[in-house]
Amino acid sequence: MTGAAPAAQTVPLPQPRPDAGVPDASAPAANAPAASAPATGVHVDKPIATPLPQPATTAPLPSADAINPDRFGAKPSDSAYGAFQRGLYKTAYNLALVRAQNGDPAAQTLVAEILSRGLGVPLNAAEAAKWYALAAEQGVPESQFQYALMLLDGRYVKKDEKAAYALMQAAAEAGNRLAQFNFAQLLVQQDPGDAGMAKAATYYERAAATGLADAQYAMAQIYANGVGGKRRDDAQARILLAQAARQNYDTAQIDLATWMIEGRGGGRDLKSGFGWMKQAAEGGNVAAQNRLAKLYMEGIGTDPDLILAGAWYIVARRAGLIDPEMDDFLQGLDDDQTKQALQKANRLP
Repeated sequence: MTGAAPAAQTVPLPQPRPDAGVPDASAPAANAPAASAPATGVHVDKPIATPLPQPATTAPLPSADAINPDRFGAKPSDSAYGAFQRGLYKTAYNLALVRAQNGDPAAQTLVAEILSRGLGVPLNAAEAAKWYALAAEQGVPESQFQYALMLLDGRYVKKDEKAAYALMQAAAEAGNRLAQFNFAQLLVQQDPGDAGMAKAATYYERAAATGLADAQYAMAQIYANGVGGKRRDDAQARILLAQAARQNYDTAQIDLATWMIEGRGGGRDLKSGFGWMKQAAEGGNVAAQNRLAKLYMEGIGTDPDLILAGAWYIVARRAGLIDPEMDDFLQGLDDDQTKQALQKANRLP
């Protein structure tokens, strides 16, 4: 693919869930409402504008108990898979290994899964890579996806971005939703302009339709900014934010809270907006903790509570976030209020 023209590189790009790291309080957050905006009732029309990170190659795998047999290619209803489902991983490994050595792609994928996660046997990612590669050659989408991640990473196999691209695309076309999301990320990386986004949107949309929260959030960004061949549609973006938020996707919860408070993409709902911000804050998102403190301070969606405002900001500040406005607020509390805020902060999540 060819690179986009410089002007096209300003297109806001979808991103997977970021770490709940410490935001730079000196720079305005792209999705944060101005403290005075909700009180005035003025719609503050800010796009979701975030840089594209590396493909989501570190996304956590599903829990062992929740693994769908479809992932293993041939829905193995044998004793090895049965043992795996019951948590008898060592037994599952021993039973599957024989079949894997005889070329069974489902068994090869199961062996690789067990080795890659150290379930009942010592973790051995390099050995897992060999089995993923063998199953990928036989067209198992899960193995194609996992081996593509390893080829992108380059720690346990020789890095090969071209081969990874081909395998990721194959897994995406076969319906693997994580591959669809990651392949979309690769497409945007290769062509960060709107043309690349349009190609990626197809895969984001497919993954979003399966309920993948990362993809729902990506599509919300696309609709919010009117890129990737999609017309701007704040109402649809808000629906997608809500879908991701209900899956405990903290970034979507923050954005949904902001939009509800501002009245973007639908009616203003201060109480619900406050509730989503509180959920993200209680989940440990530092940016949400700081914004929740401001909602308590201003009495937006809740009764004003200076003690809780101080407590939530103390929690955020302990995590490294510094907000000059909230520092001034904290300094303005009297000794008794400061003591109460500290006590509450110590009991907050």
